[in-house]
Amino acid sequence: MPLQRRLPKRGFTNIFKVEYQIVNVGDLNSFESQTVVTPSVLQEAGKIRSLRKPVKILGEGDLSVSLTIKADKLSQTAKQKIVDAGGNVEEGPA
Repeated sequence: MPLQRRLPKRGFTNIFKVEYQIVNVGDLNSFESQTVVTPSVLQEAGKIRSLRKPVKILGEGDLSVSLTIKADKLSQTAKQKIVDAGGNVEEGPA
């Protein structure tokens, strides 16, 4: 019996999986107040690596400046923290 038939077949690779670049709310404190934060601004600041992958903002940390965030996805806690700090949220392809 050939080796490839003797070895167990395991796993599954989802070809539709979307890998997001993660940025925490606490990392956004480095921007000045009233800044419009887009993926290109995040890349220039060194927060993300590529503009090809979508960006997701998570709610880890605290935000002390009011910003306008344009990202592909945001968690509910991130939205709440941004709005509480006096900022705006625009979700969708930026």
